[in-house]
Amino acid sequence: MFVKQLSLFLENRSGRLGCATHTLAERNINILALSLADTADFGILRLIVSNPDGAVEALKAAGFTVVINEVVAVGVEDKPGGLAAILDILSKDDINVEYMYAFSSVTTGRAALVFRFEDNNAAVKCLLQAEVGVLKDVDVLGA
Repeated sequence: MFVKQLSLFLENRSGRLGCATHTLAERNINILALSLADTADFGILRLIVSNPDGAVEALKAAGFTVVINEVVAVGVEDKPGGLAAILDILSKDDINVEYMYAFSSVTTGRAALVFRFEDNNAAVKCLLQAEVGVLKDVDVLGA
């Protein structure tokens, strides 16, 4: 019930983000979703990609520090209130969100909310009990 996410550590200097994206492009790896957070010295680029294992191999070969971790992706209708409804469900079970980002498909009218929780297993159990569509790698990568 989890999706593989890459966390890539980037020095906060000109050209590093471009180098990472070119490395993926050269391996024909598509970026499906991303989030970039920064500090004064470095950034964390979180990515959902079409080939996580290949991406890690390519990025490490190019000298980047990268790890794969598991996140939870939830499918919702792409309309006002979609995120709020999911957060209400999680709040009832006191599930803490560490971070999140989203991507949507104009053609399907659906969005995927990507979450990292304090306790991913508890969050998945809560969402499934509420009959929320928790996505797997195959669901996200096939989108």
